Amino acid sequence: MRKYGIILALSGVALGTAALAAADGVPIWAYPVPQAMPAPAKPDDTIQKKLPGSKLRFTDAGVSDRFKVPDWFPGDHAPMPDVVAHGRKPQVYACGYCHLPNGQGRPENASLAGQPAAYIIEQVTEMKEGRRETSQPTMGSIKSMYQVAGAVSPAEVKIAADYFSRLKYKKWIRVVETDSVPKFEISSHNMLVKAKGGSEPIGERIAEMPENLDRTELRDPNSGFVAYVPKGAIARGRKLVQSGNGAFPCTSCHGADLKGDGNVPALAGRSPSEIVRQLYDIQHGTRSGPTVDPMKPEVANMTAENRVDIAAYLASLKP
Repeated sequence: MRKYGIILALSGVALGTAALAAADGVPIWAYPVPQAMPAPAKPDDTIQKKLPGSKLRFTDAGVSDRFKVPDWFPGDHAPMPDVVAHGRKPQVYACGYCHLPNGQGRPENASLAGQPAAYIIEQVTEMKEGRRETSQPTMGSIKSMYQVAGAVSPAEVKIAADYFSRLKYKKWIRVVETDSVPKFEISSHNMLVKAKGGSEPIGERIAEMPENLDRTELRDPNSGFVAYVPKGAIARGRKLVQSGNGAFPCTSCHGADLKGDGNVPALAGRSPSEIVRQLYDIQHGTRSGPTVDPMKPEVANMTAENRVDIAAYLASLKP
């Protein structure tokens, strides 16, 4: 197995202290950044790896190539456009590398499958023009996306957006309510992964981790994630989403089933880590501009607990 290079153990006590000490209470479990980054080992280019159900084989070096997407199941989706499959050197990484060929995405980025093309184009433009920023600029996956947004052409963005918008997003995240969570660590890929041995109180956190780390390391587009959330979070989140928490119900913009409406994005079944990041960024002004103005009343009085509960409920829904 190719190792992630796990950097930082997150015990319940240590994370609670760090979260309180972080600027403006940035929830570091939603913006996981290693405290140190050792020089990565050169990926192996000799041993052929395989995944269940795929006839293809890739080496670790092949899996790590950001300009040639390891597409284990090419028959499961439409042919990828060149910008999705290969990107454009030196700065435009292949879209399908991070977001996967089927657009399912991962906790450290965004799921694009089934999102409106106009929304995807709009968000890349917001990044390029500096209105969509982040509360944790050192997070590697976010830095990479800003690099891509700054270098990609409008034509390439449109091609990629059209491709991902036509894909069907599938159930990808299993939400588990619990009082305790397996101990976890931050990988060098800005992802939470299980540590060896024991558990810890979950507190007011969401711990979204791979169901199968080996398969996730190989960028398996069919191996999803488990999100541990506090007990009662889903029911509390349902009430907040339905009531609007003093503003407008989420369905008034995101559709009756929360699967999107027009150029407003779908929320049902999406990554709770990503949802928390966006709610936090909008509330704290790092994500701004006219496209998020309608969200400002929604987040004005939102607490950290509210964000966790809302994200837990939305992630639990069927896409």
